[in-house]
Amino acid sequence: MSSIPEITTAIEHLSRSELAALRERFVAFDAAAWDEQFEQDVKAGRLDEMAEEALRDLREGRCKDL
Repeated sequence: MSSIPEITTAIEHLSRSELAALRERFVAFDAAAWDEQFEQDVKAGRLDEMAEEALRDLREGRCKDL
């Protein structure tokens, strides 16, 4: 099972409980992948400019309490 159509077909044949388990597993997998990408972006400095802008806005009183 290596292509999207094959995976889609397999998913369509899952029971409700299997589909729920797959959904939970995929959510965890996706979150871990997002976390890894975020960590790589931080290490590479890709978020530094945004962080500096946010801190500047905070210091200069341009942030609102929610």
